[in-house]
Amino acid sequence: MDSSTTASPHHHHWELRNDDGFVYKLKKRRIDPSASHPPPSTDAGEAAAAEKDAELRRRERKKRTLLKLKVKYESEILHWDNLSNTLCAMQDRAVQIQQEREVTPSLASSSEVAKDVDSVGGSLLDELLTQVEAQEAIIDDFSNLCDVAEAICHKKEEQFKQSLFNLPIWASPHELMKSLCDD
Repeated sequence: MDSSTTASPHHHHWELRNDDGFVYKLKKRRIDPSASHPPPSTDAGEAAAAEKDAELRRRERKKRTLLKLKVKYESEILHWDNLSNTLCAMQDRAVQIQQEREVTPSLASSSEVAKDVDSVGGSLLDELLTQVEAQEAIIDDFSNLCDVAEAICHKKEEQFKQSLFNLPIWASPHELMKSLCDD
C-alpha cells in the first residue's frame, strides 16, 4: 500500500514532489473557487518587488561571501609568497657560498707557493670559518622558515578551535545535558 494513499484526515493538505530523486512534501496551495479572476496588479507588483528584494539580498550575501573568501585567499597567498621569497633567498645564498668556496681554493693554491707553512694554516682556518658562518646563516634561515610555518599552523589551529567553540551546542549546555539524559 502506497504511503501517499493512506487514509489520513490531513493527507489532502500535502503533495509529494520528486525533484531528481529528492522526494519531499509540500503544502498544497489553497485555490479559492470564488476568486476566478487574476489577483489585482498591486499583489503582482508586491510579489515582483518581493522577488527583486530577495534577489538583491541573495546577491549581497553572495558578494559578502566572495569578499570574505578573497581576503582569506589573499592572506594565504601573501604567506606563501613570503615563504617562497625566503626559500629563494636561501638558495641564492647557498649558491653564492658555493661559488665563494670554488674561488677561494684556486686563489689559495696560487698564493700558497709564496707563503710559508704558517700562512697556509691561516688561510685554511679562514676557509673553515667562512664555511661555519655560511652554515650558521642557512640554519638561521631554516629556523625563521620553521617559525613562520609554526605561526601559520598555530593560527589555523586557533581558527579551527574557534569554529568548534562557536557551535550552537555550546550556547546552552544545560539543555544539551537535559536532552541527552531524557529517553
